[in-house]
Amino acid sequence: MQHTVDITALIIEELYCEANVLADEVRTAFVPAATELMPIDLPLRRALECEGLKATTRIMHVLAWLLNHRAFLAGQMSDLQWERHTQLPPDRAPSAELMDMLDLSTRALVAQTQRLHARVARIDAEYRMARSNLQPSCGQLHERLERQFAQG
Repeated sequence: MQHTVDITALIIEELYCEANVLADEVRTAFVPAATELMPIDLPLRRALECEGLKATTRIMHVLAWLLNHRAFLAGQMSDLQWERHTQLPPDRAPSAELMDMLDLSTRALVAQTQRLHARVARIDAEYRMARSNLQPSCGQLHERLERQFAQG
């Protein structure tokens, strides 16, 4: 049995709240990377900066996707705008070498951001599939027009 996702305002709001909480946690966890007290050549600083940037970018992509869907559901975006501006960018996996330098709680936080991104990507893919199945193809439209003109 195939399951499809109907994106509702409630789903978007719940995901938006979760993403905002994660964004705050990511910012807090990776702040030490930006401090001047940590030597620039320290491998841990490099790991915090690189993986912090990836985690932050991942969450910002999810938040942008959610904000666009909020606008679409509120009628503030057309179907064409939705098609053009709501594609969730692919995730960029963490570096195993750099992740090994981070403490367990920071690694767990990165994993949470990955899981959220994967959930939103799955919802997005299923929703797009459902929408494409509902919309007639150009060939179907041409056939309907030909039938209509043939009838006079």
